[in-house]
This record gives sequence, C-alpha cells and structure tokens, in this order.
Amino acid sequence: MDGLRQIYTKQKRVIYFLLAAFVLGWGFTPYQSVFAGLTIGTLFGLYNMWILVRRMEKFDRAVTEGSKVRSLGTALRFASGAAVAALAIIFAEHIHLVSAVIGLMIPYVLLLVERIVYHLKHQ
Repeated sequence: MDGLRQIYTKQKRVIYFLLAAFVLGWGFTPYQSVFAGLTIGTLFGLYNMWILVRRMEKFDRAVTEGSKVRSLGTALRFASGAAVAALAIIFAEHIHLVSAVIGLMIPYVLLLVERIVYHLKHQ
C-alpha cells in the first residue's frame, strides 16, 4: 500500500490540474461565481488534506513511540470548512456557496476514487 505522503503527492498533482481547469472556466465562461466557489473550496480542501496528512504522520510517530496520542486536527478542519462557507456568504455575488462546499469535498472524493482504483488493480 502506498504511504500517506505518496497518496497526498499524487492527489496534489490531480488537484492542481483541476484548479487550472476551474481558473480557465472562471475566465472563459459566464459561470464565474460557480468556478470561483469551486476554486476556493478546492484550495481549502487541499489545505484540509495537508492538515490531515501532517496529523496522521504525528499520530503514527506517537503510536510507534508509545507516547500520548494527540488530536487529528478535526476542529481545525471544521473551522476551515466554516471559513469557506463564511467567505461564500460574505462575497455571495462573487462566490457560489454550493460550489464552494462541493469544492471543499473534492480532495476527499479523489482520495476515495484513488483507493478504489488501487484496490481494483491490486486484487
């Protein structure tokens, strides 16, 4: 099985291509608020994945050393999600709320798809 850092690196590459597509969609379509929401949400989702990877590595070290296990950063990731929603509400004329929330979930959906593909290939 791939390491968590390797999975995160693969996901970053895919997310960067998605972000480029969202920026092109923002620049060349009449749906600027939708693509702005997808971009903002995906950026915050990538930040949330980075927090998760970093905390999981700390968690793994703590377990192997037998020391006390700390939080996995759930509160920080929830606050990040609330920040996306707050930005979309404050700048409602520029950022579509639903697309921002969808963008926030894109990294997790990509993680699920990547793991399903991995398990189908390695059966």
